Amino acid sequence: MTQHFVTARRVREWRDYLTAYLMIAPSTILIFVFGIFPVGFALFVSLHKWRLKRGNFLGMGNYVRALDNLAYILFFALALGLLLWGWRSLRGAQRRAAEHGDVFWWWALPGLLGAGMLLALINWLYRLLPELLDIADKIIGVEKTRALFMQLLSEAFHAETAFAAWKVFLVVLLGFGAMLAVLLWRGWLQRGDNPGYFFAFWGVWLAGLIGSWLLWVTYHAVQAAYAAALETGEDPGIWPQVITIGAGVILLVVSWQLWQAALRQGSNRSFFGYVLAAMTLLVGAWLLIGELPVVMAAGDKDIWQGLKVTIFYSLGTVPFQLTFSLFLAILLFQKLWGSELFRMLYFLPYVTPTVASAAIFRQLFSNRYQAPVNQLLIKLGMEPQQWIREPRGIFTLLAENLHLTIPDWAAGPSLALLVIMIYSIWTYIGYDTVIYLAGLGNIPTELVEAAQIDGAGRWEVFRYITLPLLSPTTYFLSLLAIIGTFKAFNHIWVMRQGSALGTTDTFSVVIFSEFFEKLRYGYASALAFVLFAVILSLTYVNNKIQGSRVFYG
Repeated sequence: MTQHFVTARRVREWRDYLTAYLMIAPSTILIFVFGIFPVGFALFVSLHKWRLKRGNFLGMGNYVRALDNLAYILFFALALGLLLWGWRSLRGAQRRAAEHGDVFWWWALPGLLGAGMLLALINWLYRLLPELLDIADKIIGVEKTRALFMQLLSEAFHAETAFAAWKVFLVVLLGFGAMLAVLLWRGWLQRGDNPGYFFAFWGVWLAGLIGSWLLWVTYHAVQAAYAAALETGEDPGIWPQVITIGAGVILLVVSWQLWQAALRQGSNRSFFGYVLAAMTLLVGAWLLIGELPVVMAAGDKDIWQGLKVTIFYSLGTVPFQLTFSLFLAILLFQKLWGSELFRMLYFLPYVTPTVASAAIFRQLFSNRYQAPVNQLLIKLGMEPQQWIREPRGIFTLLAENLHLTIPDWAAGPSLALLVIMIYSIWTYIGYDTVIYLAGLGNIPTELVEAAQIDGAGRWEVFRYITLPLLSPTTYFLSLLAIIGTFKAFNHIWVMRQGSALGTTDTFSVVIFSEFFEKLRYGYASALAFVLFAVILSLTYVNNKIQGSRVFYG
């Protein structure tokens, strides 16, 4: 029996596995310490009342404060999304196993142990963190020695809640390790798609457990808020919103599934039946989700103002930035005299220190009559402007000059934000131009020459050859630009003025103000995760819209 399992080949495989894991262990530790742990700690902070020091546990309180009742809806939708993703992953892996004739459901137990190990680790760290943070309070007013610190550190690790969580993690870890050893010993992880089934169940269990936990937390948080509102005699309106908007999200998902199923139908009758059902559910979903703006209006006004400013900033920079960059790249690609010099000049704004260039722009667009831009307007016979101090929208200013009146919702971005948009476009045009030049260099000249021989003009060549083959570059730059607008901070902070009345404060500036000026660390951390969710959603939408149109040749 020993000779059957312990062979020279298997020993070599184990040695290779051990060597590989030891090689990646340092990088894995670094990623955890400097990447995963800070994000987890920020999530921990966002769940507490934190001003200079840790306060009471608030759970979803900071998120509810920022988004009001929309927080319940988002957590509810996230939980349903995780459960739906887990179900679809499970069905996909099951179909793959049936096609290959593999044993599938046996991998549920290893996947459960893997998911349990990860969740037990998170639970232990969550219980341990408060004990470690309390060390700072315990050494106040006493002599700080290494022996005292090691004693307090040992007490933190052996605290009742932390030590109990550690024992649970250790038991699950040993069980997972034993299971993994058996799988490696038997060689089952090296057979066919077995590793895929193992990781599929791991993800399914994680999605199911986290989704169920989110549903449980949301239910109890809403129940508590509902009970508190009943005691004060107020109508919270939480449950109706949860039911209607949550049901709308579910109907939206089901309608999408029916729409996808319609495309697979063989008969016209079945196809139109599925399409009619999908459209009916889609209308119902829209009617239910139509209450979403009412919920959003009840949240933190600064947050929604910052989000609106960020959307203005994104829409006012990304399209113009990419359009000008593509135009300049095509010009510079023509091998004109001095094109190398122009490439360097266009790239200089990108490598110029942000604080210095933003400070110069602030002086150029100052509200003083002596400011260069105002002097230019005066010479052109126009009135000088307040520029970075002007809170009114640009469409409102244009309407006033034309002696017209427009509603407040059509005011557009403020003139102060327009100056920041101009700075952003000026800064990133050079970078985008260089990337576009690299993309143009990868287009085969044979295609262009063949099109020209067939009688295609410059516009036809650009429209049907250059632009489609540049779609991967355009997709890459648009993705970076959209994410960058939601993360932009340095130049906005330098150029913003208080007299602009917050019309230049993007989402990132609001988070910075909450953290460093108002010292509300927990609330700011919650806002950071809200911003992360917005960026992730925009990235997903951009990938679906533009990614499907990318032509890779």
